[in-house]
Amino acid sequence: MSAAGSLLAAVPVAAVLLLTVATRPREAGAVAPLRLAVLRAALLSGVYAVLVVEVLGALHALTRPAFAAAWLLFLAAAATAVGVRRRRATLLAQPRTAASRPVPVGAVVSGAASETSDPAVDPGAAESGPTPTRVGRAPSGRLAVAVDAWRTAGRGERLLAGTIAGLVLVELLVALLAEPNNFDSQTYHLPKVEHWVAQGDLDFWPTAIHRQVTIPPGAEYLLLHLRLLTGGDQLYNLVQWAAGVVCLLVAARITAQLGGGRRAQLLTAFVLATTPMVVLQATSTQTDLVCAAWVACAATLVLDGLRRRTGWGTILGLGAATGLTAVTKTSGLIAVGPLLVLWGLAQLRLTLAERAATTGGGRPPRPVGGLARTVTGSVLILLVAAVVVGPFLARVTAEFGHPLGPPRLRESIPMERHDPPSILVNALRIGHTAFDTPLAPLRRAGAEAIIDGAGAIGVDPQDRAITFGREIFPVPAWYPDEDRVAFPLAAALALIGVVVALTRPRRIDPERTGPLRAYAVVVLAAVLLHTSMIKWQPWGNRLILYALVLAVPLAGLWLDALLRRHAYPGRVGTRRSVATLAAVTVLAASALAGVLAVSYGFPRRLVGTGSVFTTSDWDTRFVRRPDWADEFRWAAAAVRDSGARRIGLAQQNDNWEYPWWLLLRQPDGRSPELVSLQSVLPERPPADPASVDAIVCTGSKPACAKLVPAGWRLEFRGYVGYALPPGR
Repeated sequence: MSAAGSLLAAVPVAAVLLLTVATRPREAGAVAPLRLAVLRAALLSGVYAVLVVEVLGALHALTRPAFAAAWLLFLAAAATAVGVRRRRATLLAQPRTAASRPVPVGAVVSGAASETSDPAVDPGAAESGPTPTRVGRAPSGRLAVAVDAWRTAGRGERLLAGTIAGLVLVELLVALLAEPNNFDSQTYHLPKVEHWVAQGDLDFWPTAIHRQVTIPPGAEYLLLHLRLLTGGDQLYNLVQWAAGVVCLLVAARITAQLGGGRRAQLLTAFVLATTPMVVLQATSTQTDLVCAAWVACAATLVLDGLRRRTGWGTILGLGAATGLTAVTKTSGLIAVGPLLVLWGLAQLRLTLAERAATTGGGRPPRPVGGLARTVTGSVLILLVAAVVVGPFLARVTAEFGHPLGPPRLRESIPMERHDPPSILVNALRIGHTAFDTPLAPLRRAGAEAIIDGAGAIGVDPQDRAITFGREIFPVPAWYPDEDRVAFPLAAALALIGVVVALTRPRRIDPERTGPLRAYAVVVLAAVLLHTSMIKWQPWGNRLILYALVLAVPLAGLWLDALLRRHAYPGRVGTRRSVATLAAVTVLAASALAGVLAVSYGFPRRLVGTGSVFTTSDWDTRFVRRPDWADEFRWAAAAVRDSGARRIGLAQQNDNWEYPWWLLLRQPDGRSPELVSLQSVLPERPPADPASVDAIVCTGSKPACAKLVPAGWRLEFRGYVGYALPPGR
């Protein structure tokens, strides 16, 4: 990465930091105001990044100068917002007479807040009357608060915080050192970025890999910014790493919104940070953490609206979170849908409460205004989401006649049977894979019970209508692999937290039984909808990661409640002492799992074979398939030596395409001219083999041979091959 690329890459980071300052809530009583500012900045930046890609793509201007100009403009806008905020804070800090002092928005009879009073407010203080305006705390003041918090923290809290910080920093190191080597990224995540750069727009292209054009591209849009700003993929892993940090911050904020104190928030972040799937995905170019981050942002904004009117700014934020989820991974909408329903019901409840209050006070009721506001807000959420995801859905609909893509996509992942027995079997298989452990006898016993039970109720556990592709249940999922690693500890704690919040919420917080139950219902609904809509597959654990992120706050709250009860020896019996000891043991095991995942995880690890410290950049890319590294180089060298300019691609649906974009790049850094000789897009015919100067192949030699013109020389070595015309 060049010096210019490094400077340009720093511009988005600086803009996000400035936005965090500019969007920090002004009022006292806001729940975790800094975390709220971070998620606001993330949502604003995410929407801006997506819209920049869409607008410049429509203008055929996906170029480095255009993206640099866009981010410099965004940086200037963020800096201006900070300046305006500071000037307002200075004016508010000046003494005023009673006559000139503005009336606090909290004193408005209707209780509806304007955007300046919209930030999340502690539900317990939501109706305590007007709150004083907050003057932004200086950095030195925030540092003093952090130092004081560390000084007053107990040993356990310091250990939790230190473990979280250590894992996050080590993940950052791995993300910076490791080259992108996720399997799906080699097939379609990263090739689609290269196609956009080569074309200069977002138009679809002929390809044998339909996922390059049919899978929502939100995360790849973010990668495209890094690709054009830096000229390479050195920083790609930082997108998921940043998403992981957002997940930790927002999950901790959700815990605070549900009544959890500092220890509960640390427990939540600890359980999530040590989950192997989170640890491994935080250094990857997958998309699941990005999706989970947007879903979590929607969740915390919804919780802000349980006990107070939602301002228009937060409504826009909900729309942004919904749209970003949809454009990143549509499965995340399975959780966003119930969350928005909860928000709508809460706002309607507030309308009825306002009506009762105004009627009792002798004033005329105003239910229509409150109802209209809720309906208008709901429509606005959908409109904002449509602006974000609409252009992509329009392209897919125009290409395939359906917004969800071709039939092969709509039938491969979604459930094709929805009868209760089939859904039950699918849920049990998903649960079996999520709770998998290294104990093989336990895995076999559980799988046999599910298979026998499925037969007893007349369901084939391998039915293609409820099983992805040709996969066979069960599969081992305990090994720390980013695509399939199980999370039995975090899932067990989350399950307990959900059950306690539903059945005995007073054990967690007697004053927040309603919000606890409501949130637990949403989490449970998301899990049930997922198991009834998504087929079982060996790598299904990463697909349900968004639900785990939503559920972990309930685990943190339950653990904190358990430890609180243990703090009163006179009230703690043997059973509670044993339960507390078990919880501490589980936390220790969770920490060990997280450390082992970052140390020995696959395909990026700190120690052992394939370590990021001892493996070359090129070999790191091929940790999953070491034999292919030299084969790709061998074929690419032959094609380059031939002087070929236009190169044809012969491949199958799950083959690696990305290495060709790296190896065949022009000496000046420009993208190679790669064209597909096959196409699964009916309206996009493939290139004629006779029109290319060379052909590179992956996968099947017979399939490649069918595309090679007569008289050409075909060479194949294992997985990779190439073909050249006579005389080359």
